Amino acid sequence: MVNEIKGDLLRQLKEESAFWSYALESVTLESITDDQLIALTMRYLDLDEIKQLFLIFSFKKIKGAWRRLLVPEGEYLYTLNRFFAWYYFKAKNPDAYLKSLQTRHINSMFS
Repeated sequence: MVNEIKGDLLRQLKEESAFWSYALESVTLESITDDQLIALTMRYLDLDEIKQLFLIFSFKKIKGAWRRLLVPEGEYLYTLNRFFAWYYFKAKNPDAYLKSLQTRHINSMFS
């Protein structure tokens, strides 16, 4: 079931042109990490597909991938990340939560 869901998500990501800079035949389940699949699904696909992530990955893994790969994009994905913080990760104050995550990320780059 896990590989079936992953394959379906990958197919949908290809249809959404998430891999626009790659030769599509080179993008396979073996060539991308779980974190990349999670982040790209959250970025390009809809709520139904994001819900599938929670069937095959732990909450901790999904949140970790989001924090490492999407949150650092700051203003570019701010509205999307604000929604994720509130809806999926139950942040009581999504704006403050995102700001703290972004500040931590920036500080880690310079330490």
